[in-house]
Amino acid sequence: MTPAGLRILVVEDDVAEAVSLSDVLKGMGHVPLGPAHCAEEAVSMALEMSPDLILMDIRLPNKDGLWAAREILSHRTVGLIFITGYDSNDTLAAACEAGGLAYMLKPIGARQLETALEVAWARLGDIRGLRSQVAGLEEALTLRKQVEKAKGILMEKLGLSEDEAYRRLQKQARDTNQKLSQVAAAVIAAAGTLWGRETKPTRKHD
Repeated sequence: MTPAGLRILVVEDDVAEAVSLSDVLKGMGHVPLGPAHCAEEAVSMALEMSPDLILMDIRLPNKDGLWAAREILSHRTVGLIFITGYDSNDTLAAACEAGGLAYMLKPIGARQLETALEVAWARLGDIRGLRSQVAGLEEALTLRKQVEKAKGILMEKLGLSEDEAYRRLQKQARDTNQKLSQVAAAVIAAAGTLWGRETKPTRKHD
């Protein structure tokens, strides 16, 4: 659940869509900021207003939302939710690489928006926790990706839910007095050796 009253910057070049998103956010008890209608405006507003979350359309005039996201994240920690009308693996990969914490496909319904806000807010909390272990935001984002990969491995190999996998990583870190990054790296390494190793039939020599 997201807390009420989050300050959320809306970045959308379609005026009607921006108004619609702002109205839905108000109905959820949040405070919509903006809207910004281009990438440059998005960066300026984000740095000036310090929103909690940002709804960022990927396709914007001139420079795109991916550029704006990278510019914003180079200065401050904020939860980015990307919006797009194009459902493709390449687009999703680009959004993740640019620091997106959630992803929505148009047309956007209230339930989809609510879910995206919850996911982004939870992941933003993870990032802020990871910041205590690393020197900068870029390292925190890299560490988040590593933790997400380790969680995915535990979910697949052990049949755990996402929360259970994350709690297992945290417990292992506490029990072994290691950083979460070290535990995640160990899980990923194990996946490439123990879990990734296929059993080959023994060849008999004539």
